[in-house]
Amino acid sequence: MAADTTTVISRNPADPADVLVHLPAPGADVTARTVADARAAQPGWLGGGAAARAAALGAVADAVGAAADELAALAVREVGKPVGEARAEVARTAAIWRYYAQAPYEAAGAVHEPAAGTGLLLTRRRPHGVAGLITPWNFPFAIPSWKAAPALAVGNAVVLKPAPEATACAQRLAEIIQLALPEGVFTVTPGGAVEGDALVATADVVSFTGSTAVGRAVARAAAERGVPVQAEMGGLNAAIVLPDADIAGAAAHIAAAVAGYAGQKCTATSRVIAVGAALDPLREALAEALRAVPVGDPAAAHTVCGPLIGERARETVRAASRGLPVLAEATAPEGPGWYAAPTLVEKVPADHALLRQEVFGPVAALLPAADLAEAVRITNAVPYGLVTSVHTADLDTALGGLDGLDTGMIRVNAPSTGVDFHLPFGGTKASSHGPREQGRAALEFYTSSRTYTLSPARPA
Repeated sequence: MAADTTTVISRNPADPADVLVHLPAPGADVTARTVADARAAQPGWLGGGAAARAAALGAVADAVGAAADELAALAVREVGKPVGEARAEVARTAAIWRYYAQAPYEAAGAVHEPAAGTGLLLTRRRPHGVAGLITPWNFPFAIPSWKAAPALAVGNAVVLKPAPEATACAQRLAEIIQLALPEGVFTVTPGGAVEGDALVATADVVSFTGSTAVGRAVARAAAERGVPVQAEMGGLNAAIVLPDADIAGAAAHIAAAVAGYAGQKCTATSRVIAVGAALDPLREALAEALRAVPVGDPAAAHTVCGPLIGERARETVRAASRGLPVLAEATAPEGPGWYAAPTLVEKVPADHALLRQEVFGPVAALLPAADLAEAVRITNAVPYGLVTSVHTADLDTALGGLDGLDTGMIRVNAPSTGVDFHLPFGGTKASSHGPREQGRAALEFYTSSRTYTLSPARPA
């Protein structure tokens, strides 16, 4: 049966009978009109000046902080995020808006000396117009914010198309943002592929986070129109553990990166590469750590691994480890939610799907490597290149021996998960397309550079 593209439905993954959203999809024409309305509102937003934009973004930060408990509870209910992670995401969301509230005061260009004669040469960055944002369900507040806040800071209007599974979160975030901004400057259009295609076909700059297949289609469509585009499309991330590492600490970090939020993060660890003598102690420590992961109701304070987002996701996770030797498996609860047990497997053939495709669930493979050079080759031998975590007590190794890693981010003695929102975020190969997100890189992406030559009307 074909998927229903005319209705937006969002369910509680811990209790699928609990429906948060059930509404008609607006369709392509309404989405295009929403972009047109945003385009009409954008000049006034830019013309209001840096102080007005800074004050508005600061007000959003304050409002998100004031509504923190409500927003965290909504994330728990709509996307099954464990409450501890939900609270941390909301705090990060407020911090993102506060960080970008300073951006309107950043220098928008530079003055250059002319090659000859008198006059001025200027470069100036200007907003594109309407930023079309397509976001996933797994970080329903942080990802829309780290896209929207820099776009707004530099003077763009924004139209956000969230994943259907996170519609309620997006609508509530929009209510908060819209209280601080002029009408039409920030709008949410719910829906699925039809609305997403319409947004890509009409926006002036496009930012996407989601699956590789959809991200590539978005990048192609935007490129054909000649509009700037960035796409973040997932990972197949490795954790490398060297023999000199703190094995217990590494196992704790890796277990959290495998099973936290049921592995539903593009930065989750799905391959664990044990170098040399690290294999046996790591196998034991990681198996013990994964078996101890609390799996259950995301509203419970102790829960680390909640439900998967849907039934199809659960079937994908179960299929990923089918037929493979299982080293450890946590206990998943019985009941109505879409739960899957965090699982560690070994002796995985090199051509197995688990080592070639992103599962987006709490399953990881333990792989041996004779030395660091082989570990780097194994890490790189996949279509993705988002993040690698490396565990070692030798800083020289971390600094000098890992330059060959073909990943956009490298985290030493830390989980593969975790994002510093003031630094560039992105990967290589199938993980990312286009410029980086976050930090100052985002301010550049949401603007274009203009070069001005100012010559005197009456040369001396």
